[in-house]
Amino acid sequence: MEYITAEQKIQHLLQQQRKGELLQQIVDVLYEGFEKYSWVGIYLVRGNELILGPWKGAQATEHTRIPLGRGVCGAAATSGKTEVVDDVSQDTRYLSCFVTTRSEIVVPIKRGQRILGEIDIDSEEPAAFNADDVVFLEKVADMLSPHI
Repeated sequence: MEYITAEQKIQHLLQQQRKGELLQQIVDVLYEGFEKYSWVGIYLVRGNELILGPWKGAQATEHTRIPLGRGVCGAAATSGKTEVVDDVSQDTRYLSCFVTTRSEIVVPIKRGQRILGEIDIDSEEPAAFNADDVVFLEKVADMLSPHI
């Protein structure tokens, strides 16, 4: 799927305002729309932790609660900046979820300076995430912000 097509689908879902299903539907669009995205999840900040919300992939992750500041996800939630890891085996912060994961991107969902959650995506391809993914996923995170 092209980024613009995915963005339009997500915008359409957000306009429908079905809060209970919304985040899962966004995860589904991302997972099903991009072959290189092998696992997609949304974590929500609750206190000093990230709590796993909706996700889609071949299997569940054991990391359903991540302390802020721990791992790539915790680092992104603490800094408020997108984290792109081209080779997870070379990043000591990586919390191993799946042996097949080769790269990861984590995009904070923010309202102003407040971190509400994040989009976490794994890929079985090394260096799978480029500048287009960053721009697209940061736009998706911005679109999600009012709905969290």
